[in-house]
Amino acid sequence: MYTQRFPKAEHLCLRNDIDSLFAAGSKALTAYPLRLVYREVKHREGPQAKVLLSVPKRKLRHAVDRNRAKRQLREAYRLNKTTLIEALQPKQGLHLAFMWLSDKPVESAFVAKKVVTLLHRAAEQLRQEPSTSPSE
Repeated sequence: MYTQRFPKAEHLCLRNDIDSLFAAGSKALTAYPLRLVYREVKHREGPQAKVLLSVPKRKLRHAVDRNRAKRQLREAYRLNKTTLIEALQPKQGLHLAFMWLSDKPVESAFVAKKVVTLLHRAAEQLRQEPSTSPSE
């Protein structure tokens, strides 16, 4: 089934996918210091959920802090992604973007708690909404 890994195949990299994620029709949730933007897509092959992690230079000026924040996000998502994937139906895929909002570094436990909160809220919304025709 799903292991606690975060391989390259689960990274959202394609420009068209990223552009469509931030286009109209996407949903967003916020739990400071993070914002989650997600969009339902048709699942073809590979992982059902693809993730983008964004820590802007404008928020964290030092590369060390940005890299640490991305590491914290990756680890928290890796350990808790089954919450969201279990809420998806077999032919349903999902594109996600975690965006950093804080101007300062934050403790790993706090980041993990907020990632879990966002994943639970997104899973609840996915369960409540009947799956309409997801975009390409």
